[in-house]
Amino acid sequence: MNKTYIWIILFIFTLLSPFAGTVSLDFNTIFEANSLSQRIFLELRLPRILLAFVVGGTLALAGLLFQTLFRNSLMTPFTLGVSGGAVLGAGISIKLGLTLVFGLSAVSLFGFLGAFSTVILLIVLSRYLKKAEQESLLLLGIALSFFYTSALMVIFYLSSFTETATIMRFTMGSLSIVGYKSLLTISIFSALFLTLLYLKRFELQLLSISDEQAALKGVNTKRLTYLFLGVSSLAIGVLVSLTGPIGFIGLIIPHMVRKIYQKPVSTLIFPVFFMGGFFLLACDTLTRLISTGSEIPIGVVTALIGGPFFIYLIIAKQKY
Repeated sequence: MNKTYIWIILFIFTLLSPFAGTVSLDFNTIFEANSLSQRIFLELRLPRILLAFVVGGTLALAGLLFQTLFRNSLMTPFTLGVSGGAVLGAGISIKLGLTLVFGLSAVSLFGFLGAFSTVILLIVLSRYLKKAEQESLLLLGIALSFFYTSALMVIFYLSSFTETATIMRFTMGSLSIVGYKSLLTISIFSALFLTLLYLKRFELQLLSISDEQAALKGVNTKRLTYLFLGVSSLAIGVLVSLTGPIGFIGLIIPHMVRKIYQKPVSTLIFPVFFMGGFFLLACDTLTRLISTGSEIPIGVVTALIGGPFFIYLIIAKQKY
């Protein structure tokens, strides 16, 4: 499909987004002070729209980074178990009934620790793999995801009804927020992640070729890789701890952008971020357009789209 058509479709969903939901907004009263439509728009719809955009862009960037560092189009925080680690960490904090730790949100802190520890574990385990066996690293990530899922099931079994309901809703992913607090928190870490990738875009381009090529150009490959993985883990950990896991955005969007633009990775950072943001916003708009009594979790929608796409990528890799 022509890239112009893709952007037009995503833009149409963006325009529809404020008016999608169980409560219809009257456009004429949105600008009236203290009207119901204005309160719904400013306190519910606008924060959700911005959150969907920032979350989608961050997940897409994380997918681009992981695919570039590991030189494998199937590598994403979701498939490598990083998101699963963040979910398990957040689930543990919910089970323990923690709210604040050292003045920080316990769910966010435990989510970050889960994501970061998974990255460290993957780095340690990857040392026992040959450089050509990137598929083995993917299998390690899948194995970790199964382990995290099993551990989360144990927490379900030991939790009360209220705790189980909270964790269950969390694991399906949600963009439902009131106000701008969660949006501000995620935006800060997303901006840090985006800024790092942009400032180090040429080094990332060298890493996409090979570690040896980057080292010849004077890049400290190990330090830079750890920096990328640390900041991305921080952003994903905080994001997942606030919205729950939203899978496959990091798998779909970088692949689409590469197909559309066919340019070096150093020039794809902003296209990937914007398309990821608009894509998740379109998915969220779709869930609110088709939902009846209760809202379909956004993680379910992205999984329905991403599952077949994941199968397509696997088949396509076999052909080449």
